[in-house]
Amino acid sequence: MAASKKSMTIRSYLAALAPERRTALSAVRRVILDHLPRGFQEGILYGMIGYYVPLSRHADTYNGQPLLFAALGAHKSTMTLYLMNVYSDPKLARWFEQQYEKSGKKLRMGKSCVRFKSLDDLPLDVIGTAIEKISLDDFVTRYEKSRKQRKTRAAGKNSREKAARKAN
Repeated sequence: MAASKKSMTIRSYLAALAPERRTALSAVRRVILDHLPRGFQEGILYGMIGYYVPLSRHADTYNGQPLLFAALGAHKSTMTLYLMNVYSDPKLARWFEQQYEKSGKKLRMGKSCVRFKSLDDLPLDVIGTAIEKISLDDFVTRYEKSRKQRKTRAAGKNSREKAARKAN
């Protein structure tokens, strides 16, 4: 990329890509924008095209950055679509995997990232439906619940460790 990450715009991000990658990411971007629930914002986040909860709506994140909902990135050998809403919801993840399989396309997915080499690797209708399946408010609620659970588990672990140290 020619521009620094801080000054990068979506236009400059796409312009820096090879034509076939620019075409693919632009098409996926259009699907996301057509299905993105109200309230999410689009911009450059973590060096990629990101869709996120604005800090004005939810500022209490673990790293002070906007809460990422989805992202598009071009990497050395693949392009990647990050779907945090799918990752954070086991029921939605099962649905997504089933729909992907029904499409006849091969799913290459990590925890939240769908890797693809060309636009033909993605069932765009499944991507669009996955994007629209959760509202901003529900996404924030799910995030807050997961943070609360994580804090509770950490507090329990700290108590057990403290008790073990006392016993020794």
